[in-house]
Amino acid sequence: MEHLEIERKFLVKSTAFKNGAISETRIVQGFLNTDPKRTVRVRIKGDKGYLTVKGESNQSGTTRFEWETAIRHAEATNLIDLCEDTILEKIRFEVPFEGHIFEVDQFLGDNKGLVIAEVELQHEDEIFSKPEWLGTEVTGDIKYYNSQLSKNPYKSW
Repeated sequence: MEHLEIERKFLVKSTAFKNGAISETRIVQGFLNTDPKRTVRVRIKGDKGYLTVKGESNQSGTTRFEWETAIRHAEATNLIDLCEDTILEKIRFEVPFEGHIFEVDQFLGDNKGLVIAEVELQHEDEIFSKPEWLGTEVTGDIKYYNSQLSKNPYKSW
């Protein structure tokens, strides 16, 4: 199936990831729909806008349908106003490590204190090296999905 996203998620146990970061971008995102079968996200990443539809995850939580398209910044801003109540804000760091790029999200606002790293893979069984700052794996744990963090933020756990 085209448009499959295969990724694994981890908590981050130290700020050492910042030493290897090649980019740092502010992200603001909201959800037009948070149903796990069809999540619809609006994102402003830097000066660009995106509309993303994600399907339901497989049993392990590593794979799901994802379709994304770029939209104008002004369109994204208008759509954010239509989103469900909580808007997520985070700083994303891109950190290359031994052939993979780890996207590390340092959350702000109601999710401040939560830092999650994701690595995209070519297939579910792909072997990859884990940097020392990577902590506990949370792949498939729905409470760490951004759509759920918008409903049940980290500060309320």
